[in-house]
Amino acid sequence: MTRKRVGVLISGRGSNLQALLDAAAQPDCPFEIVLVLSNTAKVQGLERASAVGVATAVVDHRTFPDREAFEKAMTEALEAAQVELVCQAGFMRVVTPWFVTHWHDRLLNIHPSLLPAFPGLDTHGRALAAGVKLHGCSVHLVRETVDQGPILGQAAVPVLPDDDPESLAARVLEAEHRLYPTCLALYATGRIEVSGETARVESACGPGRLLINPTPEASGA
Repeated sequence: MTRKRVGVLISGRGSNLQALLDAAAQPDCPFEIVLVLSNTAKVQGLERASAVGVATAVVDHRTFPDREAFEKAMTEALEAAQVELVCQAGFMRVVTPWFVTHWHDRLLNIHPSLLPAFPGLDTHGRALAAGVKLHGCSVHLVRETVDQGPILGQAAVPVLPDDDPESLAARVLEAEHRLYPTCLALYATGRIEVSGETARVESACGPGRLLINPTPEASGA
């Protein structure tokens, strides 16, 4: 099996990176992490990668005259490592149209909401304010508009009556750690087909599957 070569972009502690590293350590995983690149030095995510022997690089955005110059330096590092797919995992920089175009349909991101609901920041607080009963996360291909692009997969969690943004965020993060490696593996093996701005996913979820909050049991039925 030829494994897809993946580069991961981070800015901080790298909890989703750890989920990808753990998945890549399995012998049957269809992808391998060949480079972890951060725009910030001395962050925990770089330590996570180094601990398992994955190459790391730091490209400090503050040392470049503009965003495109920064992204060309990142691309040079990624391509030197022969990266085929790029995953953003807590990468706290909005990328330019140049970067999106260069890595078209090869750049993945995970967002803490069930897109297209709640793009942008403060997703958990906004979900609570809206009174939704299901919240979650989405893995999508990156496009020029932030938090847009073909959705490769989603995971939903219940919103509980006593939730605050922190407790809801923790529940969603657990779902992120399961969803991101799953979607990356499916995409790496061609089991997610992208046509234009939509993705067709080969899924084991049958038509009878249903997620409800509150559950029918709560009604006593």
